[in-house]
Amino acid sequence: MSVGGQRAPLVDERDSQTTQAPGRRPPAADGPPPELIFKRRLRPAQVARELWGARELVRALAERDLRARYKQAVLGFAWAVLTPLALCAIFTLVFRRAVHVDTEGAAYPLFAYVGLVVWQFFSNTMNQGALSLANNLSLLNKVYCPREVFPLATMLVAAVDMLIGTAVLGLLFLIFWTAPAATFLWVVPLLGIQFAFTYGIALVLSVAVVYLRDVRHLLPIITQMGVFATPVAYPLAQIPERLQEVYVGVNPLGAVIEGYRDALLYGHAPDTAMTVIAAVSSVVFLVGGYLLFKKLETGIADVA
Repeated sequence: MSVGGQRAPLVDERDSQTTQAPGRRPPAADGPPPELIFKRRLRPAQVARELWGARELVRALAERDLRARYKQAVLGFAWAVLTPLALCAIFTLVFRRAVHVDTEGAAYPLFAYVGLVVWQFFSNTMNQGALSLANNLSLLNKVYCPREVFPLATMLVAAVDMLIGTAVLGLLFLIFWTAPAATFLWVVPLLGIQFAFTYGIALVLSVAVVYLRDVRHLLPIITQMGVFATPVAYPLAQIPERLQEVYVGVNPLGAVIEGYRDALLYGHAPDTAMTVIAAVSSVVFLVGGYLLFKKLETGIADVA
């Protein structure tokens, strides 16, 4: 159709209906407006209050796991020390006599057992903490609570085992007529580094097992390799000096174990540089693991 000798532009009937029809809604957007998107903000003070409010639940979970572990066991809590003592005996036969590890005058059973107590705590928390969510899906889907309490409860159980192992360490000091050095107070900050790193790893593994069940099959391999990759049976000095800082950054337990030996066996403060690197690395593992845990926990119920 032409008007005044000129052809009028063709207009699509559908376009005219959508753009010109009065009262018709515009097409739907691809997603909700940005102001309606839920953004989760984690505030340290709020997180601390929630965890403190759930302290009774943590205690109840830890007590339940302790009872289940040693229920109907003839030796009971003695199993908490039999494993590190057996490994200590094996390391003494192999590393002391065959490899001739230099312990700088300290009795090798004491040297190895200090490392084994730390490693046993880490491996127990890692293995049990990794399964803490998967084993409690029926509970966490029915009861509201901070879900990070489940890995925390497993770490509390491992801490009880470590406390029992520490009592045996005192007996070893008596057997070898050795007293802990006066620098034993360095144990306190080293414990903080150890707990922070261990809890961060437990958080990551616990949520990883829910999303990827193959991770649980990797745990025994990690445990077997880790005890030899960590300076439990040998000193940190066995690692090349140029790689020690990188190694401690990846595995803070190396500096923690070496710090315990310095403070308890050799009577001097732990290496400052290595301790600082381990502390910073542990905080990174803890914060990063917690943020990853909180990001993925919203989908636990759907995946499980």
